Amino acid sequence: MKKPEESSRRNFIKQASVIGAGAFALPAALSSFTLPVDAKAGENYTFLFQGDSITDGNRTRDLDWNHVLGHGYAYMIAARLWFQLPEKKFHFFNRGISGHTVNDLTARWDKDTIALKPDLLSILIGINDANHAVEGDKSYTIESYTEGYRALLTKTRQQLPQTQLVILEPFILPVGRVKDKWEDFQREVTGRQAAAKKLAAEFDAIFVPLQECFTKAAGKYPPDDYWLWDGIHPMPNGHELMTREWIKHVSKKLKFIG
Repeated sequence: MKKPEESSRRNFIKQASVIGAGAFALPAALSSFTLPVDAKAGENYTFLFQGDSITDGNRTRDLDWNHVLGHGYAYMIAARLWFQLPEKKFHFFNRGISGHTVNDLTARWDKDTIALKPDLLSILIGINDANHAVEGDKSYTIESYTEGYRALLTKTRQQLPQTQLVILEPFILPVGRVKDKWEDFQREVTGRQAAAKKLAAEFDAIFVPLQECFTKAAGKYPPDDYWLWDGIHPMPNGHELMTREWIKHVSKKLKFIG
């Protein structure tokens, strides 16, 4: 017959072995554990697209849902995100206006941006500023573009501090009248590209680089007018390129659309 103290000792060793095995298994279990994604993230999120004709996309100014978002990248982004994430109940607004410059945005910023209180504000502006400069209007300098743009972003940060800013890089290709004045367009657009990138860093905005994408695309699948029919405005495939780049860069920060 086993002595009581011997039986107790063996039970203790057995229990210790089980506990020890569990201790070794615990880190492995923890390593495979991941926190659940917040299912509510991004719910009822409002996206606002601002800019010139590239953003405008020939949109209507009424509630005709065939055309209210235009026919460009803003429409394509909305279509994709609405389709992929219907449970999020996203809201999309397009307030791009053909021909507009930074000065034009300034004149309508309160009504067309601040009043809408977007969760995300996406801006593409600069090609018309550059075009005015190329055409000889000396008031449209790179410095005035930078300061005007900075004032818009400062006002937005002050009145809508939680709004996520997205700044798109202006772009061109040597087609049509752009090719005819290529050096002038390059000088004016390149200066505004640098300004847009600098402002994105200054205001902690998501920067969407587009010039290199269009340059590479045109080099791989020429001619250049396959992407930008007049050197400025994208073809449908050019808007698709913009859509993919926008979603790629924005989803790095807004994980709920990735």
